Amino acid sequence: MFINHHPFLIIISSPSGAGKSTLCRMTIQSDPLIKLSISATTRKQRPQEINGQHYFFLSQDEFDEMKKNGEFLEHAKVFDHNYGTPKKMVDDELKNGSCVLFDIDWQGARQIKEKFDHDSVVSIFILPPSMQELERRLRARAQDPEEIVQSRMQKARDEISHFDEYDFILVNDDLNSTYQKIRSIIEAKRVARQSKVDLKKLIEQFS
Repeated sequence: MFINHHPFLIIISSPSGAGKSTLCRMTIQSDPLIKLSISATTRKQRPQEINGQHYFFLSQDEFDEMKKNGEFLEHAKVFDHNYGTPKKMVDDELKNGSCVLFDIDWQGARQIKEKFDHDSVVSIFILPPSMQELERRLRARAQDPEEIVQSRMQKARDEISHFDEYDFILVNDDLNSTYQKIRSIIEAKRVARQSKVDLKKLIEQFS
């Protein structure tokens, strides 16, 4: 395995239902040098979710206090709930030599890019094969009422309108193929960052 001494941030965004969470999980499970950034949220905890593993579930007052104290790397409001990335966790993982993977929307992605130099971030946007397929996937979940499905479809259109802000755009028409493309993007980023460091050391030898 390529040993990465120069960690960076990996952002993966997509509209709900395009396969982002599954792709992120596959990426994390296959690479011990990549850690998932766990977001804090004011959304109600679902039965299958574990606090501190899926999200940090906070009250609105707790979230507001962290926001006031500047403890979030990024934050956004989605479907009337607040989401944010605790800054300390990301800083700790980078110091430990791990890349950090963000499963976030375009609002959070934009905020992170404003705080880090371009070389320290690689961003990937996942598109569904079509809007019809996206709606089919959302309905197949069978866990949201009709008004929520329609709300998610409208949010999806808004999310997709920002795809050109990302470094790479992938159409998820085949899960394994899309996953392999993500792996290739990450490995290419690792090699590029390592090459820059090696070149810098070589130049210093001749200085």
